[in-house]
Amino acid sequence: MSQAALHGTYLPALEHPVHTFGTRRIDFSRQVALMAIVNRTPDSFYDAGRTFALDAAVDAALDAVDDGADWVDIGGVPFAPGPALSAAEEADRIVPVIEAVRSRSDVVISADTFLPEVAQASIAAGADVINDTTGLRNKDLAAVVAESGVHIVITHSLAAPRTVYPRPEYADVVAEVGDFLRRRVDAALDLGIAADKIIIDPGHDLNKNTLHSLEITRRFREIADLGFPALAAVSNKDFIGETLGQEKKDRLAGSLAAAVMCIMNGARIVRMHNVGEARSAVRLVEAAFGWREPAYLRHNMGDVNEPARG
Repeated sequence: MSQAALHGTYLPALEHPVHTFGTRRIDFSRQVALMAIVNRTPDSFYDAGRTFALDAAVDAALDAVDDGADWVDIGGVPFAPGPALSAAEEADRIVPVIEAVRSRSDVVISADTFLPEVAQASIAAGADVINDTTGLRNKDLAAVVAESGVHIVITHSLAAPRTVYPRPEYADVVAEVGDFLRRRVDAALDLGIAADKIIIDPGHDLNKNTLHSLEITRRFREIADLGFPALAAVSNKDFIGETLGQEKKDRLAGSLAAAVMCIMNGARIVRMHNVGEARSAVRLVEAAFGWREPAYLRHNMGDVNEPARG
C-alpha cells in the first residue's frame, strides 16, 4: 500500500523534501509550515493598516511566533491595484521589521517583494526567502536570489501587482497555472537558482475569480505534483467571502477549511492571518498523518472506559 493510500490523502513526491532556512530545517515530507502574515501598509487587504506602525508590525510578527508560526511573511505593498511605491520607500517599510524580528527569533522570514533592490536589502537584514507575486519575471530579482542562496516563492499571476486585470479567463485554470509555474521554475533553474530553494504558489485570487480559486483548491494536488513544496495562500480571501456570503471578519472557518483541503491535496505551506487557530488545524492534520504525537493520551487509556465528552 502506498503512503498516500495509507493516510487516505495525497502526499506529493518532492524532489527535495528537506529545506534549510537559516538555522531552521523543515522536512516537507512530514511537516506543514505555518506562515503568518504581517503587512506594513496603510491599505492592507485584511488588517487595513493595523500593523503599519513599526512597533505594531514587529509585535505582530513576534506574537505570531509565540502563537506557533514557523514562518513570518513581511510585506510593504499590497498586490491589489493602486499607486506604485518606490524601492526606497518599500524597503523603509519592511527592512526595519525584518531586522527587529531576526534579532529576536530564528523564525523563517520572507520578504513579500518583486523589486530586486528591496530583495537585496531584505536579505541583508536577515530574510531567508523572497516571496515574489510576479512569478520571477524580473531577471535581476532572480540574480539577487541566486547569488544570495535564499529561497524563492514563485507565484502565478497574470498581471503585475498594483495593476487592473478585469475578468480573467482560463480554459482550464489549474492546467494553465501549473504550466506557468513549470515554465517559471525552469527559468529560475536556468538563471542559477538551486532546485532546493524553490517554492511554488498557484496564487489564489490573484487575477482569478472565485470559481477559479475554488477549482485550484479542489485540484491542488495537480500543483503539488510539480515536485516542489507548494504554498496555499487562502486566508480570508475574497473567494471564501463570496462563496459563503461573509465579510472578512467572518471568514476564519472558511479559511481553515480551504487550508485543510489544500494540505490534504499536497500543500506543505499555508499562509494564514489567524495563527493560533491555523496552528491547531495544521497540528491536527499532522497528527492524523502520523507525523506528530498527540499532546497527551488520556481518553480510554485506563482500566475503566471514560465516557465520551464533547
